[in-house]
Amino acid sequence: MKRDALWRSIDTERQALVEQLEPLDAEEWATPSLCTGLSVREVLAHMTVSGAVSAPRWFLGVLRARFDFDRQVHERLNEQLGSDHRDTLVLFRSTIGSRTSPPLPRVALLGEMLVHGEDIRRPLGLVRAYPRQSLDAVLSYYAGTDQVVIAKKRIAGLRLEATDSGLTIGQGKAVRGTSLALIMGMTGRRAYCAELSGPGASILADRCS
Repeated sequence: MKRDALWRSIDTERQALVEQLEPLDAEEWATPSLCTGLSVREVLAHMTVSGAVSAPRWFLGVLRARFDFDRQVHERLNEQLGSDHRDTLVLFRSTIGSRTSPPLPRVALLGEMLVHGEDIRRPLGLVRAYPRQSLDAVLSYYAGTDQVVIAKKRIAGLRLEATDSGLTIGQGKAVRGTSLALIMGMTGRRAYCAELSGPGASILADRCS
């Protein structure tokens, strides 16, 4: 995907998530997400960072945290929480159309919208039909890198077969499933591994532990 198309896709995912989260009550916002130790509200605040913090501000935060990246992530998340869940949603909504971002490839930002979007949606019982172009781009990106999240290493020696697109990536024991299930499995979300099949499925599930 070209740069402009990636930005449009990022905006599409941000808008779609806002629309699905607007009706939630305070109790639902406190629902544990698929990210261990983080609520739905906290994950959304984390997602806001990628549309609100520029590369210089990000590097400054790293220095302030003395290269403790977990501390940096936590501090940035808290900046975007706001006083309540309504503020959290307003802050996230403000990233729609933003071209500000930390020093990450645009496709990595799109991947964050899909993966963290599912970290939020799955526990809430929400479903999204993601555009095919976005799924293919994110699946291919994560299969080739460990830059943002361990994914390439997790699928080493496996062949991913997307049953909804015919896209095949890698060599080895087959892991079959929808593009979304493959993306979530290769990024460590064990909850999606039950949707995968093939001789390599159990191997990937073990690597998500």
